[in-house]
Amino acid sequence: MVVTYNWLKEFVDFDLSPEDLSHRLTMAGLEVDAMDKLGEGLESVIVARLISVDPHPDADRLTVCQVDTGGEPVQIVCGATNHKSGDYVALAQVGTVLPGDFKIKKSKIRGQLSQGMLCSEKELGLADESEGIMILSQDLPVGKPFFDAAGLSDIRYELGLTPNRADCLSVVGVAREVAAMVGQPLRVPQPVVPEEGDAIENQTSVEIVDSEKGPRYMARLIKDVKIGPSPQWLVRRLDSVGVRSINNVVDITNYVMMELGHPLHAFDFNLLNDRKIIVKCPGKSAFTTLDGQEQQLLESDLAICDGKGPVALAGIMGGENSEIQPDTTDVLLESAFFDPLTIRRTSKRLGLHTESSHRFERGADVEMVPVALDRAAALMAELASGVVAKGVIDAYPQTISRRQVPITLAKTNAILGLELSLEQVSDMLASIGLGVNKDEAEAALSVDIPAFRPDLEREIDLIEEVARLNGYDNIPVTMPSGEAVDLPVPVHQKMVKRLRDEMVALGFSEVVNYSFISPSAYDRINLAADDSRRKNVAVLNPLTEEQSVMRTSLLPSLLENISHNLAYRSLDLSLFELRPVFRVVEGEELPYEPTFLSAAICGRREPLGWSQQSEAVDFYDLKGAVESILDAALVKKLTWQTDESEPYLHPGKSCAIYSGKVCLGTLGEVHPKVLDAYDIGEPVYVFELNIERLIETTTGQIKFSPISRFPDVYRDSAFLLDEGVSAEQILATVRGAKGKLVESVVLFDVYRGKGVPEGKKSIAFRVQYRSPERTLTDEEINKAHGRIVKVMEKQLGAQLR
Repeated sequence: MVVTYNWLKEFVDFDLSPEDLSHRLTMAGLEVDAMDKLGEGLESVIVARLISVDPHPDADRLTVCQVDTGGEPVQIVCGATNHKSGDYVALAQVGTVLPGDFKIKKSKIRGQLSQGMLCSEKELGLADESEGIMILSQDLPVGKPFFDAAGLSDIRYELGLTPNRADCLSVVGVAREVAAMVGQPLRVPQPVVPEEGDAIENQTSVEIVDSEKGPRYMARLIKDVKIGPSPQWLVRRLDSVGVRSINNVVDITNYVMMELGHPLHAFDFNLLNDRKIIVKCPGKSAFTTLDGQEQQLLESDLAICDGKGPVALAGIMGGENSEIQPDTTDVLLESAFFDPLTIRRTSKRLGLHTESSHRFERGADVEMVPVALDRAAALMAELASGVVAKGVIDAYPQTISRRQVPITLAKTNAILGLELSLEQVSDMLASIGLGVNKDEAEAALSVDIPAFRPDLEREIDLIEEVARLNGYDNIPVTMPSGEAVDLPVPVHQKMVKRLRDEMVALGFSEVVNYSFISPSAYDRINLAADDSRRKNVAVLNPLTEEQSVMRTSLLPSLLENISHNLAYRSLDLSLFELRPVFRVVEGEELPYEPTFLSAAICGRREPLGWSQQSEAVDFYDLKGAVESILDAALVKKLTWQTDESEPYLHPGKSCAIYSGKVCLGTLGEVHPKVLDAYDIGEPVYVFELNIERLIETTTGQIKFSPISRFPDVYRDSAFLLDEGVSAEQILATVRGAKGKLVESVVLFDVYRGKGVPEGKKSIAFRVQYRSPERTLTDEEINKAHGRIVKVMEKQLGAQLR
C-alpha cells in the first residue's frame, strides 16, 4: 500500500516529521518498506514566464523563448508547439539532473544559445506520457521551485502490510492509525450528492440471487456524463500512489478506492441488457474481462449480470461488454460487499489479482459501501458534469451484525508484561474506532468490532492491538523464566529414535515422502479389492490426483523411490522410511495412525572394488537386518512364518515375522508383477514392521549376565533332514532340548547334492557348551549333546551323518 504525507494530512492533523511518521508507523505494525521524497533533487526546476516566443531562424520546428525567471531573463530553445508568450512553464535550469540521469547543460542548438529546458510532465517523472510542455496556472509565483509552488513536494510511503490488515489498504485506514498515535480526531469524508431528475428505481433495478456470496450491493445512476481527461490534481494524486490515469470516470473510482479502501466499478448503463443488475453465479460460461482475456467461469464463481449474462467478475474485474467508452453518457456506479472466500477462490483459480480483488479477498468494510458510493457519485457530478438520479438502490437482504469481543485487564497485563489501567486500554482501543463498553467491577471491556476490522475475532487479537498501540518498543525486555522438569522420554518416541539410529548404523538411508498418494497405488502393489488398506482418508483439496488420499502403507512410496533412483543409475540401494500411516476406523471421525518402519534393498551386496565380491543382495541380507533391528528393539522369541505373506511379496520367498503370537510385520522379495508396475527390472527385497506392535512385545530393558571364568566347548553335528524342515524348526528343537549347559546354537552349513538323497538336505550346526560354575567334563558334554541328537531324530526325523 502506498500513501503520501500530504494526503494523510487531509484526514488527520499532525506535526510529525516525515522520518518520525515513518518510525511511528513501523512501530505500530505498519512497516514502512520505502520512503521517497517526490521532487527530491529537482529543486532547481522553477516556475517561469515566457516573455516572448519567436521562430528559430534556422529550424522550422524550434522556437526561441525569452524566459522570466524572477531574476535575469534567460533564452531557451524549445521543440514543443503548445506554448505562447505569457504562458507559465516549468524551467529546468542549467545543472539540473532530471529523472533518467539527464543533466541540463548550457548549449547551442542550431546556432542559438539555450540556457535550460522547458519541461513536460514526462520529463519531470509526473506522467508516463505527455504532449508538449507543461502549461502552469498563472497564479504561481515566478522564480519559486516548481514542486513547492505547485504543491507537488510530498513524501511517499510504501507500506508492507500483513494480510490481516485490510483496513489499512486505504489512505483513510492509515490516517486512522496516525490519528490514534497523535490523539487527534479522524476526518472521514461525508459527501453530499446533488440529485436531480427521475428516481433511480424507475430506471434500473438490482437483484441479489446469492446473498451468501454477495451480501450487499448498492448502485447509483449518473446520466449525461462527459468522458474526458481528469483534472491535474486528480492525475497527480493518483500518480503519487502509482495509479495511471485513464479518464475522469475511471480515475474517480480508483481515487475513491485508494482514499477509502473500497473498490467501485462503473458500467456503461446503456450497454446493460434490460437495464438491470443481477448478482448471482451464472454457472459454466465464457466471459471476456477488461483485459481482453476470455475467462471460463465455474458454478461457484460469482458474477454481476445484466438481463442476458455476466458483465463483471464480482470483486475482481469488469467486463469488456460494459466498459466505459469515450462516448459513454450514462454510468451505473456499483459499490458492493462480497464474500472474501468466494473472491479469493475465483481470483486464484483464474490467476486474476487486481487492486479490487486484493481488498475484497482480505475483507472489505460493508459499512463503507454507501460512503464510497456517495463520494464517487459526488465527484462524477463535479468532474464529469454528470446528473445523479434521485435516490440510491441498496440491496442488503440480511444485515451483517457487529461482533462483541470481551477483553480483561488482568490477562492483557499478564501477557504483555505491562501495568496498564482499564482507562488506558479503553482509550487505546477507542482511538482506532472500536466501540468500548467498560465493566469497572470486573476490570473488563466489551468491545464492539466495526466492519473494517474483520481480523479482530478473539481476546488475544485485542491484546495484540493494545501492544501495538502502546508501542512494541515500550514492552519491557525480560528474560524468560521456567522450571526444568525431568520428564521421561515417551516409550514410542524412544523406540522410534532407537530404530532410526539402528537403521542408519546398518547402512540404510532414510527417505521422507509425502503422506499423500494416488488411489491407484494399491492396484500397483496388488492389494485385494476387499483389503482394509484400500479404505482411504481422502484429501479435501488435493494438489493432484497423484496426491489425493492419505497412505495406508509406506511401501508404494518406497517402491517409487527405488524406481526413481534406478532410472538415474543409482543401482545399489538401501532405503528406509519411518513414518505413520492412516487407517480408516469404522464409526470414528479420525483415522488410526500407527507408525511403520519399511525398508527396501537391491543391487550389489558390497560396493564396486577390486577386493569386493560382485554378489547381489538377497532375502537373507534383509532378514539379517531385521534381526539386528529387533534385537536393538529388545524384541525376543522371534519366529518366521513362511505360510503367511502379503500379495505384493513373492510366494515362497517371503514370510511373516512373529514375536510369540503377535505378528510384527512381513519380509520378502517383491512380487514380479509389482516390480513391473513400477518399471523395476531387478529383484527388490522389502520389510514392513508395525512399531506399535514392537512396543507391545519389547522386554523394555537389557539384562546382563556375568562372563563365565570357565572355558567353553563346541560340538558340531550334521543331519539329513527333509527339504520341508526349516532352520527355525531345527533351532527351536535344539533350544527346547532342555540343555542347561547350551550357551548358543549356530547353523553353519547347508548342503544339497552328491551323497544326499533327493528331497533331503544336509544341515550342520554347532552347539556351544559352558558352565558358569565349573569346567565341563567330556562325559557331561557327551550326555548333553546326545540328548539333542535324540530329540532331533524323534521330533524332526533327522539322521545323524
